Amino acid sequence: MNRKHRTSTPTPAASLLFLTGMLVLSSGHRSSCLPLEGETAPGTTRSAGAKVFSAYFQRLTRERRTTTPGARSSSVSPRVVEQLSPADLFIAVKTTGRYHRSRLELLLETWMSRSMAQSFVFTDTEDPRLQQRLGDHLIHTHCSGAHTRQALSCKMSHEYDAFLRSGRKWLCHVDDDNYVNMSALLKLLSQFRHTQDVYLGRPSTGTPLQASLSTRGAAPKEVRFWFATGGAGFCLSRSLALRMQPWTSGGAFMNTSDMIRLPDDCTVGFIVEGLLGVALTHSPLFHSHLENLSTVTDLRSQVTLSYSLVENTRNTVHITGGFSTQQDPTRLRSVHCLLYPDTPWCPRPT
Repeated sequence: MNRKHRTSTPTPAASLLFLTGMLVLSSGHRSSCLPLEGETAPGTTRSAGAKVFSAYFQRLTRERRTTTPGARSSSVSPRVVEQLSPADLFIAVKTTGRYHRSRLELLLETWMSRSMAQSFVFTDTEDPRLQQRLGDHLIHTHCSGAHTRQALSCKMSHEYDAFLRSGRKWLCHVDDDNYVNMSALLKLLSQFRHTQDVYLGRPSTGTPLQASLSTRGAAPKEVRFWFATGGAGFCLSRSLALRMQPWTSGGAFMNTSDMIRLPDDCTVGFIVEGLLGVALTHSPLFHSHLENLSTVTDLRSQVTLSYSLVENTRNTVHITGGFSTQQDPTRLRSVHCLLYPDTPWCPRPT
């Protein structure tokens, strides 16, 4: 797909923002960018921030997430504009030590087993057994294992810098509860050129975030930006990643996140759309546990899938065949067998 992006060069005023400015989220635009563990939004008390976040998260788990109107869409008929191979991709998998066995082992057994050369795991815990298995594809970030804005942004900073060093064409970020369909991902990315500025993913909000940027000696300026939720995965072209360097490279990403007091995925959207003026290209082929996954159809065409198993509530894709829900509660093993029926441990038709 050949598509023009809105682009702009960072101005001195925008650069000054990180020294003297601040960002204030407008009221009424709640999102997964809300404060994480133990944090409060600017201008709120700790108890008020916790109540707002708790109420919003409960609402997210109930809602069905559909295609977001207003975001640019990549759902037109696909046209290959650049031939890609798996070696062109850098897939960053974010995890934490407590999920090495319960989540990461499932990924290693399924999609990562066929994409090991493209997959790089970013964690916060030393794991000799996992290190022996993954070698230099396991990156110990020494970030905190807490689910906080600082810890998440710390890992994203490591992902970004590792991608730049790799020389590869595309950075795709996913979480440790995502299944990545490599064939569908390559098909989608081949519609773009890595030499163009491309930010590809799926928003988790119905409207863009609004922010007010204030710099010394200038009137506040309203900024609106979409962000692709990290829980569904998103991709950045190398061209765009290089343009992001002033706010991301060498630890600058954490400074940017601290300045706006937003977590990793929201910070990416702020830099790309809010500062660089590059529009998010929305794709409905990315999926997180924040949507009703039972409504997802045509599983073979989806780029990412996810799951959520919380107490007695199960949010997974609907798939017949493969394993039973008792054998495969996440349904990711059954998805893998749908895509790769030749996998030795997949059930054979009787």
